[in-house]
Amino acid sequence: MPAYVDGFVIPLPKRNLPAYRRLARRAAAVWLGHGAIDYQECAGDDLALPFGATFVRSLKLKQSETAIFAWIRFKSRAHRDRVNRRALADPRLQAMCDPQKLPFDPARMLCGGFAIIVDGPVRTAAKSGRR
Repeated sequence: MPAYVDGFVIPLPKRNLPAYRRLARRAAAVWLGHGAIDYQECAGDDLALPFGATFVRSLKLKQSETAIFAWIRFKSRAHRDRVNRRALADPRLQAMCDPQKLPFDPARMLCGGFAIIVDGPVRTAAKSGRR
């Protein structure tokens, strides 16, 4: 069974970053406490790149917004389903999820589950001596 990740991209008003960080730390404790392997939350720092479908253009970010890029890692999809059932039923998480009190607009949040297809350090042909 391949490892599995739930991924999230969230447009966030920059002024709400401290409140979001507090919420994310509490959410991390819930998911990790219920068995998630890893929990990462990252705030956009260099989003206006000159190529590709950037976060700024795709999320229609305003000057006053940044993007959060986050993921939760699990052993497998079945493990993710078990952990998420417990985490989503946890009263600590339920108390944090009132849409009126969130520091972001949940309707603009992107999320999905992903099977990991490459994991860990990748050895290139040049480094391994193969051609």
